[in-house]
Amino acid sequence: MRCFAKLFSIACLAFMSAGAIADDLLKPFVLGSKGPGELPAKVEAAKAALTANGFAIAGIYAPYANTTIIVVTNDELKSNAAKSENGGFGAAIRVSVVKAGNDVQVSYTNPVYMANAYRMKGDLKNVSAALQKAVGRVEEFGAKGLTPAKLRKYNYMIGMEEFDEPSELAEHKSHEDALKAVETNLAAGTAGVTKVYRIDIPGKKETVFGVAMKGKSDADKFMDDKYVMSEIDFRDVKSAAHLPYEILVSGKNVYALYARFRIATSFPDLSMMGSNSFMNIMKSPEAIRKALLKAAGGKEEEKAGW
Repeated sequence: MRCFAKLFSIACLAFMSAGAIADDLLKPFVLGSKGPGELPAKVEAAKAALTANGFAIAGIYAPYANTTIIVVTNDELKSNAAKSENGGFGAAIRVSVVKAGNDVQVSYTNPVYMANAYRMKGDLKNVSAALQKAVGRVEEFGAKGLTPAKLRKYNYMIGMEEFDEPSELAEHKSHEDALKAVETNLAAGTAGVTKVYRIDIPGKKETVFGVAMKGKSDADKFMDDKYVMSEIDFRDVKSAAHLPYEILVSGKNVYALYARFRIATSFPDLSMMGSNSFMNIMKSPEAIRKALLKAAGGKEEEKAGW
């Protein structure tokens, strides 16, 4: 009897431990709400709710039909970015409003997930609570889940880039020159890259630009937002809040997260091969890097694909 009781206790402890681990797993996106409605009305409602809960709208992006992405920031996001190395990458939250079938889905990037993936000082739980109040919280989605510890050293596979290995797009004479070069090239649509938003990080010479990428011909499709998402965002609940991509001006240097990290953090469970896999966008990491390099005013260099 004592033996059975001991075994039962061990089993209970194992079950509770497994549950605790499951609770600790983070996923890249949060589904705020899902239901009938029209896209324009849902977009306006989301914008109003976000601003009413302390968020400032940095930009709006409609990358393809039935999809609008609202990019927001607030004082906590910018303050946390200022305290973190290359924290500008995490200075914004992307809220997607997508018409899928008869329903409209409102989803957003999970602040706690991104805080860990981008190795930020704070965990952004207050930002998460504010988003839940603004646009709801049904469930996290987009992956089986990763622990904070794994996210802080995440890469898709051994040998692939981590957060602290961004692409070095350009080096200019000064921070002001770097900002001017990026602004000028984005305004001109250099390499099919245009500006969605700009957020200046307080107290440091750092600015993050959100950018839209559109291929000018079929030859440029691998850098095109619509094409890339058509291959990888195929599940019923959409992960459109992956967009837009970022360019970071830090001091006189210009960086971007390499696509093998940036895409994989949003789609960590995506297969390497097969239908709707990374293999289908194998040329995208280099195509994206080259487009962003031109937009940053940088000089060419070669890097492998997936």
